[in-house]
Amino acid sequence: MQREIDMKEVSDGRFYGLRDMVKAGCDGCKGCSDCCRGMGNSIVLDPYDIFRMTSGLGCTFEELLENKVELNVVDGIILPNLKMAGAEECCGFLNGEGRCEIHSLRPGMCRIFPLGRYYENRSFQYFLQIHECKKEPKTKVKVQKWIDTPESKRNEAFIIDWHYFLKDLSDRLDGEMDENYQKTVNLYLLKSFYQTPYEKTRDFYEQFYERLEIAKKF
Repeated sequence: MQREIDMKEVSDGRFYGLRDMVKAGCDGCKGCSDCCRGMGNSIVLDPYDIFRMTSGLGCTFEELLENKVELNVVDGIILPNLKMAGAEECCGFLNGEGRCEIHSLRPGMCRIFPLGRYYENRSFQYFLQIHECKKEPKTKVKVQKWIDTPESKRNEAFIIDWHYFLKDLSDRLDGEMDENYQKTVNLYLLKSFYQTPYEKTRDFYEQFYERLEIAKKF
């Protein structure tokens, strides 16, 4: 999801890498679940998010679509996002005590919050969104520890490749007048990267890049 923002208004003016310390620690979000409510369709899920959830929960992508995940158009491309429901627009994985039921499997966007990603020159850096998390006081924590994702460098490379693949595709579809072609591409992406299960016994990233190379040719 591309956003036009003024970094001076939303950040502390710094960019961060995995080894940097950032003031994002929130004592485990005790007594607070604001970031799990009212997020609309903004928590967009990438293929690794779906792989992590389906593998960890022992379910299919279609089962997630029943009440936890929904599909929306993002920059001309149909992508899944966490579904907010009920009067308080709560994430479907938020329990009655205001805690995440899939914390160890939570999506990448949930993991980095209140950090964001600033994409530039076919790469990205992290920045602190100073107005997004109301939990105080915050403590300093290393970015890599905060994100808590195995093989963080491989994960970052995957995020970059997926982001710019979608961006390039979005730019191409933006000038495409054939609606049938747009539909075909979107259905292909959903089936190839989300609906078709990834093998649990094989490395996710190897499988992803196999599919990405085929998709680029398609």
